[in-house]
Amino acid sequence: MDETLFSRRGFFRNAGLVTATAGIALASSGMLNLTKDAEAKGGPTEKWPWPYEKLDPENTAELAYNEWYRVFCGAAVISSVFSQLREKVGEPYKSFPIDAYVFLEGGMAGWGTICGSNAGANIVSNMIIGPRIAGPECENGAQIGADAMQWYSETALPSYTPKEPRVKSAIIQTTSNSPLCHISVGKWMKKSGYAISSPERRDRCARVTASVAFHLVQDLNAWKDNTYKPKSTWKAVSNVGITAQQNCTECHGANIPTPPSAKK
Repeated sequence: MDETLFSRRGFFRNAGLVTATAGIALASSGMLNLTKDAEAKGGPTEKWPWPYEKLDPENTAELAYNEWYRVFCGAAVISSVFSQLREKVGEPYKSFPIDAYVFLEGGMAGWGTICGSNAGANIVSNMIIGPRIAGPECENGAQIGADAMQWYSETALPSYTPKEPRVKSAIIQTTSNSPLCHISVGKWMKKSGYAISSPERRDRCARVTASVAFHLVQDLNAWKDNTYKPKSTWKAVSNVGITAQQNCTECHGANIPTPPSAKK
């Protein structure tokens, strides 16, 4: 009786092991085939660069402006470029999950860190050219991202006015001296007097997003034409010995912007 029970247990255990092993092998084979099929069809891979065709900066800015009202700053910058490349190039852009980057809004899930439009610009340039850690051939990918942040910090924004703005009143410009959402939005709110929930503040951020997308495509087009020249000068590690931005006093000390108390 015991021997019979033992034999049955051994049979089922061994049968289960064989089945599981076969299942893993089949799954692995299937995944390998799917990967090969995707690569054969020009699908997503971990290789750079991704194909790029020159885009019109103004069309891109208009797309970014309107997309802000759907997925906010970071995803809107990505969408404004990748949605066009889906039509012009196809894969790997068709498989890229643009809407997943909605979390970049509000300086990363509302925490006021890096402005989502800056993060989106870096994602786009690194996908097309490659990150700096991938080697010297990708240096311009990181440089375009760095240029985007320095340009953002030093430029009176928004610099782009949409063809059909959703808010008709004038939107003032401010210079953030920082790539951070908290400082950029805070300075604008302080100068304009509009609260965070106001239509004017929302439209201001949509226009800033469009401005970043416009500038990004200008740089990518220059890179495509082999005429791109790096512009940003900030080298954090060599300048201060640690990763950092150059305007620390914009976040530390007495310069922290405070929101207006009165709503308009």
